[in-house]
Amino acid sequence: MSARERHAPCAACAGADGRRDFLKHAAALVAGALAGVAGGAARASALVVTPGQAISKVGSQVTYPLPAGDGATVDRDNDVAIARVQNTVVALSLKCPHTGGELRWKPPVNRYECSRHDSKFEPPGVYISGKAKRNMDRFGLKRNGDTVVVNTAQRIRSDTQRAQWDAAALAL
Repeated sequence: MSARERHAPCAACAGADGRRDFLKHAAALVAGALAGVAGGAARASALVVTPGQAISKVGSQVTYPLPAGDGATVDRDNDVAIARVQNTVVALSLKCPHTGGELRWKPPVNRYECSRHDSKFEPPGVYISGKAKRNMDRFGLKRNGDTVVVNTAQRIRSDTQRAQWDAAALAL
């Protein structure tokens, strides 16, 4: 498959590959690289991301162990990642906010990436670059002892529900 075929525009992004968009993406890439150099020490160690399963599931309430340290548990059965970064836990949707493509963890670069249009996200779901244009969706969650209960029916978007998106995090 050629690079052009792999990146053929979908209905949501047709015609978005003009010079202006190229320059915008190039500027974002340079800014991200500079931020990475400036903040590289804080992100120097790669997060441990492991496949996992829910402890239990009752309707849309899915229970996971509370992560012991920085890292993430990826549950492909429920399309949920439980991420702990700097003592904050979030429950992330593993569907790209652009067109619902599958998000995968890329250990060499310490981030999530979309399999369709190469959108990139930091470990807590914050948008870096690509066609998505917003952060990964979060799920509502609550702590219950040494577990995290995720409400998969409560998908929270950062662009239209910013206060709820920010609040969908557990400080430990």
